[in-house]
Amino acid sequence: MGVRLTRDAVRRALDAVPREGFLPASARTAAGRDAPIPIGHGQTNSQPRTVETMLRLLDVQPGQRVLDVGSGSGWTTALLAHLTGPDGWVRGVELVPELAQWGAENLAATSLTWASISPVVDDVLGDPEHGPYDRILVSANARSLPDELVEQLADGGRMVIPVNSRMVVVERRGGEARTSEHGAYRFVPLR
Repeated sequence: MGVRLTRDAVRRALDAVPREGFLPASARTAAGRDAPIPIGHGQTNSQPRTVETMLRLLDVQPGQRVLDVGSGSGWTTALLAHLTGPDGWVRGVELVPELAQWGAENLAATSLTWASISPVVDDVLGDPEHGPYDRILVSANARSLPDELVEQLADGGRMVIPVNSRMVVVERRGGEARTSEHGAYRFVPLR
């Protein structure tokens, strides 16, 4: 039953946070396409079906603390904030400073004030200073599972991350990390 509720919550989030507001003005007419859309700096706004799958795998619950790595245009950060609700907290981090600023501006145009986006600090992966996190979403392909992100997960936490083009779910319990794979996907490189 929990999965069904999550799917309904994810669908409500996708309906409540239109993709158009997180695309360059010249690309907004393509917002309904189920395809990645370039947003500049070699980055893309991910394919909606892929985002939906990742959010379902992440299983975000109201009130959770969530980290969004590779927040880009801010769309996934806003979707995550919708899922956590105002009792939660979402922090997006982005490697490209110009995209972090643009994503923060896009996010500021919403009423999701419990979410924020910042540029990556000193090339640190994730945001260990504000962790641990109940959930971590990574929207860039890692060559191997980054231990530094696993360490930022709270006990009972879950991370969804593409690793070598395979979607991986990491669950952390008692200092141990269990992983499972959920299909093949293409993403820009993590670093």
